[in-house]
Amino acid sequence: MNTWFGNKWVISISAGILLGLSFPPINLSFLSIPAFILLFHLAQKCDSYRQLAYYSYAGFVVWNLIGTYWLMMASLPAGVAAILANSVLMTIPLCLGKYFSDKSRSPILIAVLQTSAWVGYEFLHHNWDLSWTWLALGNAWANWIGIIQYISVTGFLGISFWVVLSAALTYQFILHKQKSIIYAAIGIFVFFPAWSIVLYSISDTPSSSEEPIEVAIIQPNHDSYLDYGGMSGLSEVMDSLFSLTSRTITPNTDLVIWPENAIDGAIFLNSRTAYQIADSARSWNTNFITGTGLFKTYEENTKELYRGKLQNSGLPYNYFNAALFIKKDGSISDYEKANLVPIVERLPFVEFFNTIDVFGWVDWGSIQQFGKGKTPDMLTTDRFKTPGLICYDSVYPSWIREFVQRDASFLTIITNDGWWGDTSGHHQHFAYARLRAIEFDRWIARSANNGFSGIIASNGEIKHKTDYWIRTGFSGHVYNRDTQTLYTRFGNWLPIFCLVLFGVFFGYFKLRKEDQVK
Repeated sequence: MNTWFGNKWVISISAGILLGLSFPPINLSFLSIPAFILLFHLAQKCDSYRQLAYYSYAGFVVWNLIGTYWLMMASLPAGVAAILANSVLMTIPLCLGKYFSDKSRSPILIAVLQTSAWVGYEFLHHNWDLSWTWLALGNAWANWIGIIQYISVTGFLGISFWVVLSAALTYQFILHKQKSIIYAAIGIFVFFPAWSIVLYSISDTPSSSEEPIEVAIIQPNHDSYLDYGGMSGLSEVMDSLFSLTSRTITPNTDLVIWPENAIDGAIFLNSRTAYQIADSARSWNTNFITGTGLFKTYEENTKELYRGKLQNSGLPYNYFNAALFIKKDGSISDYEKANLVPIVERLPFVEFFNTIDVFGWVDWGSIQQFGKGKTPDMLTTDRFKTPGLICYDSVYPSWIREFVQRDASFLTIITNDGWWGDTSGHHQHFAYARLRAIEFDRWIARSANNGFSGIIASNGEIKHKTDYWIRTGFSGHVYNRDTQTLYTRFGNWLPIFCLVLFGVFFGYFKLRKEDQVK
């Protein structure tokens, strides 16, 4: 056992395996705590930051492979690049944790600063052009809704805080054998789940005062790897969607939800296809949200970074991954996806490159890929208000908060998870939506092209869930809510606090070193 616990490669790879197994669909989430104990032990055994980065990288690659191997189903080069690059970034907060361990003599302070380094890293990784949020530790616990209700206060990064702090305190106890440390570790480990159990026991979903909204959720199961889902053209795609919808709706349907890319191809807001949906909305007396590729034009003197110019009009244009909103009166508006998958959907830092390219050597607009949405537009009716969150949008709580603060009464997610095949990806993506329900105290209606589609209550309970890779549709109810959780009101206060704490003590230890040199 001592030989095993002393081998740096074994420690690193074991930690990676435990972290990979902690995520859906395996859901052995508690393994993330011993995994971080192993990582802190690895940091203690390494003689330098370079050595720690070298050994820990192997474990982080294993974690990324187990958790996100399915990325390679959509694009092998992009998937491999994402796994290798994300593993590099993960070594940084671990090395920072070692720095604090080397500089401080207080075991509890070391544990708190190691936690702050990791939570700060996850937060910053959510907020730049190479953002990849999938393996944030909180996501591993998405299916344990009974013990994570506290994220309505902390946001889901509060789970990362709980996991890493529990592990860090436990490891400090292993090193120092002080009773005060193990009491702190047990207190942290027990407090957050106990708090959640209380919150879960008093959750009311729904209450008698909440208005039910009937939604018809469509899962057309079109093949993402074939043009027009293997059909002859857009006309047949629309016939397929309308046929399934007509069999699913009832006279009381308030909203029909089609998935991301349901309209296979790109259209304009004033296109024949959009008007066809508007005619059905009027005929069925219901509202629509549907995914589509969307062309948008600008004036000649626009300052927007645009993709090119239309041949017929010469106007600059962009191409968006978008959601159409069609009201029952036939009026049409849209939302343009704001959180685009790096490299796959948008060139990272393209605006920066365009700004510094003062000589115009590269036409950055033509290679930017999808245009980036900037405004939290919603479908607003006299009965409800809801966004059309598109795929990757749904793992960005800071962005979703913008909609809830603007009075979204429930959340709508449209996605196409068929690119990944029958892998862990679609299991994870559906589970992560449960976190958003809890954070914002909102019901969720989710339409996925191939599955899973479903309805999630505001406490994270699954009320309906379809099978994967079947053609189906169903009607159900979500409920309007106007509550404002503490996370909705105060946002990312916890990771910002962690970053401030990290910055203060990092600066303190640096200045103290300089004073000692003098």
